[in-house]
Amino acid sequence: MSRLAPLCFWAALLTQGAWAQTPQPMAPLLNADGSASTAWRFVGFPKKQADLPPTLFEAGKVDQQAGLKVSTDASYGTWVNRWSGSPPGKLQWRWRLDEPLSGGKRSADLLSKGGDDAALKVCVMFDHPLDRVPFVERTVLRIARSISGENLPAATVCYVWDSAGPAPLEGVNPYTRRVRFISLQGRNSPLTRWTSESRDVAKDFATLFADELPKGAQTPAADVPPVTTVLIGADSDNTASKSTGWVADLRWAP
Repeated sequence: MSRLAPLCFWAALLTQGAWAQTPQPMAPLLNADGSASTAWRFVGFPKKQADLPPTLFEAGKVDQQAGLKVSTDASYGTWVNRWSGSPPGKLQWRWRLDEPLSGGKRSADLLSKGGDDAALKVCVMFDHPLDRVPFVERTVLRIARSISGENLPAATVCYVWDSAGPAPLEGVNPYTRRVRFISLQGRNSPLTRWTSESRDVAKDFATLFADELPKGAQTPAADVPPVTTVLIGADSDNTASKSTGWVADLRWAP
């Protein structure tokens, strides 16, 4: 059962109901009046997994610019939007880190279970064909899906602002290979300043999950599965630390 826990917590990110058949614009993080959009919702750990304090997601302003404030305190949480379809273009957003992970029991380290915390992250989940997943991982995922009753994602790409490590860095989540990441900002990145990002999600998936794409594919990006969910996250439960950051203007750009 312990091997299933890292997969099972992703079950809470999925909701019931049919997915859209045609790509739709991503819902904005904020409404026109500056309030948080109800098209996004908070998801934390399932209660049966852990009784963790929630990461806080709050609409606000910093330097007179509207955004979503993300605050952790030995906590875990995600801000989730159901979006389905092939990546229509680049995923773009602005973010800033005001307070990196600090004051904890141990240092953050994205490559270790004890330090697997991120002050900010933007993740994209994919409807990855199960037959592309290696046998052992596929078996674990099937069991986790059966236990949770949810169609757990077989592949997730996360873009991370890493408080402690170097950037850029590509890696695999220490709990599960179903989640792979790219740290875009690292320990030497400037704080308290907005930074813009623009990522070719299909290309990044083809790079991070190259070992699970059809062999001999002439255009790997053409074999990238559909997106199912986009989320913002931050966690500091492993290190028992604190952090504060902001995310704004998350959208698909043609």
